[in-house]
Amino acid sequence: MSQSDAAPAGAAPPMRRIAIASMTGTVIEFYDFFIYGTAAALVFNKVFFPSLGAAAGTALALATFGVAFVARPFGSVLFGHFGDKLGRKRTLVTTLLLMGLSTLAIGLLPTTGAIGIAAPILLVLLRILQGLAVGGEWAGATLLTAENSPGKTRGKYALFPQLGPSLAFALASATFLVTALTMSNESFLAWGWRVPFIGSVVLVAVGLYVRLAITETAAFMAREKTTSTRMPVMEVLSTHTGRVLLGAGSTMAVFAFFYIGVTYLTSYGTQELGLPRTTVLAMGIIGGLVFAATTIAGAILSDRVGRRKMIIIGNASAIVGGIIAFPILDIGTAWAFGLGLSVVLGVVGIAYGPQGAQLPELFPTHYRYTGAGMAYNLAGVLGGGVVPLVATALVAGLGSSLAIGVLLAGLSVISLLCTIALPDTNAESITSTPARAAA
Repeated sequence: MSQSDAAPAGAAPPMRRIAIASMTGTVIEFYDFFIYGTAAALVFNKVFFPSLGAAAGTALALATFGVAFVARPFGSVLFGHFGDKLGRKRTLVTTLLLMGLSTLAIGLLPTTGAIGIAAPILLVLLRILQGLAVGGEWAGATLLTAENSPGKTRGKYALFPQLGPSLAFALASATFLVTALTMSNESFLAWGWRVPFIGSVVLVAVGLYVRLAITETAAFMAREKTTSTRMPVMEVLSTHTGRVLLGAGSTMAVFAFFYIGVTYLTSYGTQELGLPRTTVLAMGIIGGLVFAATTIAGAILSDRVGRRKMIIIGNASAIVGGIIAFPILDIGTAWAFGLGLSVVLGVVGIAYGPQGAQLPELFPTHYRYTGAGMAYNLAGVLGGGVVPLVATALVAGLGSSLAIGVLLAGLSVISLLCTIALPDTNAESITSTPARAAA
């Protein structure tokens, strides 16, 4: 085994196994999260909000998607508490089970035509449970790699859970593409949309098998018991509020671009540009792979040039990406849609890759799960939950998609300024961050 693959003292599994375990669970949880977004853009307006018409139904369907982002910070606090008190591994097994059962229940949920208003109410409740689960997932999965990896290659290993969203989006698009190619529109609306939700049970079983086979992180096991706290969230807020807010601001543009790409543009491509559903889904696979490639590049380069510098480069690139993406999309051809989607998702990875190492490095071990998770999921509310809804209103009110590009560019400026204001982190940050560091 090479030096870079060796686990630190006290951690039995090699880094490759830990990295794969963190990525596998994250891919599965985000897959479950994203198939909801794809279904919300393509079909939920018809099966859960049929009386509202296409535009209003789509807006409300996307609003139910956004509900999960409100739940995510609460999930980060809830599961962060147990992750900091009881350990990363047990908490991650719980989040995976919660996500899996909620997703299965959505796949089995009767439509509005069958049970009336109870259907959308139950849909929202299940979506909240998904939000709680994914709110606790990211920080724990990232800490599996960040707390076990050698400091000088932390960016390299912390990229594995960062691949979860991009690979999950590509997988979700591929799943819906297969169902679209193998059944009629009538069958897809009647029952075909349920297949990805019910089929995810198999992936959850695989994820549980992988996660149960790993051990607790080295940093958590080596933490000083005298520094533990009964309420991690209160200590985070009393000592590191500034880092939580700046970390969220630094990550906000990533969420805005990504969720515009995975939810809004799916609807925009089919309804506004008139592209076939199969074309939009196929381009979603390409966009997801582009996102994965830039995530890998950003994370690996962060070990060489620094986390903060790479995130600054990513957010600066996003300013340009936001301006040029929608003129490309509005050309209206299939390949123009694919290129525009790749721009939107591609610029995300440059900043997103390094954040798997940077956000954990901002907080001390005994409340790192809570602190990193709060920053990440607060960014999710601001960038992922609100922006797609604002985008829908902008196009409806102004009649032009260019306003969305300006909105994205403006958010990127804010993220750039927040990144500049954050302290730089490095290979030693995981072990040397003081418990009472300045915000």
